[in-house]
Amino acid sequence: MLYIKATRDTLLKPLQIVSGIIEQRSTLPILSNVLIQKDQERIHFLGTDFGIQIKTSIENHQPSDEKYSITIPGKKFQDILRALPSDIEVSLVIQDSRLQIKAGKSNFNLQTLPAEDFPEFHEGNDLEAKITIQQKQLKNLLRIVHLAIAQHDLRYFLKGLLLRVEGTHLIAIATDTHRLGYNIINLEQVNDKTEILIPRKTIIELIKLLNDNDEPVTIEFFKNRVRFTFSDIILASKLIDGNCPDYSRAIPTDHTIRVELDRLQFLQALQRASILANINDSFREVRLILSNGTLQIFCKNIEQEDALEEIAIQYDYEEKIDTNFNITYLLDLLNNVSCETIQCAFKDSNKSVLITIPGNEDFSYVVMPMRS
Repeated sequence: MLYIKATRDTLLKPLQIVSGIIEQRSTLPILSNVLIQKDQERIHFLGTDFGIQIKTSIENHQPSDEKYSITIPGKKFQDILRALPSDIEVSLVIQDSRLQIKAGKSNFNLQTLPAEDFPEFHEGNDLEAKITIQQKQLKNLLRIVHLAIAQHDLRYFLKGLLLRVEGTHLIAIATDTHRLGYNIINLEQVNDKTEILIPRKTIIELIKLLNDNDEPVTIEFFKNRVRFTFSDIILASKLIDGNCPDYSRAIPTDHTIRVELDRLQFLQALQRASILANINDSFREVRLILSNGTLQIFCKNIEQEDALEEIAIQYDYEEKIDTNFNITYLLDLLNNVSCETIQCAFKDSNKSVLITIPGNEDFSYVVMPMRS
């Protein structure tokens, strides 16, 4: 019999951590479940979708020599806990193949599945590299770059983020061929070159779970998987198999027209103009014209409505830049950086724009123009 007694919030927090990846409509019912394991000192929660596994634990306040494991429907259990008062005490009791949840005068019974059928990742001895950095460093590294990961492309290697350890650098690169994100952070120790291709879903879940603090996160690189350990959480993921091109070569170095823009002012102007962009179009177009100390921002839609925004800029070049971009790509970046100023570098109206942060040589964001 599994007997657990804890407050609603104590149980809900670890359940939310592991439930983000579980499948709600899986062909295998076990993948919709969360594994709960009780031992003498801890209560462990584990969720998986076969590709990703997340494990966390809480203290067992009713220590005993008994060990027990069950799997229960993750979403149903989470919905029940959310519907209860935050400070109420919850008791979990196994009766035959059902989990009884008691809280005050509320009583729920959920079906369980055998814990031995749960597909856990097995530990291996093929560790290739191991590094430790601050959680906020890793979160900032991934947060901007992951925007450029392809979502629906048939080329599997575009559906992941390339994470590379090289000397004293940890490098993150992603592209969907329309835009590219590139970011670097410095490591304290010199490391051998190692690189892996991490699926988009893993990166998104990792960004959600990482904290903006100085606490450590350990990254372990294995032959076919990666493991992140931080804040009583262990996130393990399979990798995308295959060799990834060196996308760093796609970052232009010959752009000669450079303009600094106030990030918030540019963002707000784009947000206003985007109101009249084609809402149902996956490629919402914005036209940018830079000339004579002015940046003009145009958006129009199929109903012949249009918007114009103007921003005063320092522009001392004879050549006029008149180009079109997917406005979503620009908004994504501006909403995910916290700097006051960005720099946009152009070669001409037909080439990509290179967006950087003044004083930060480690970050680059490249956006290809749209052909009208």
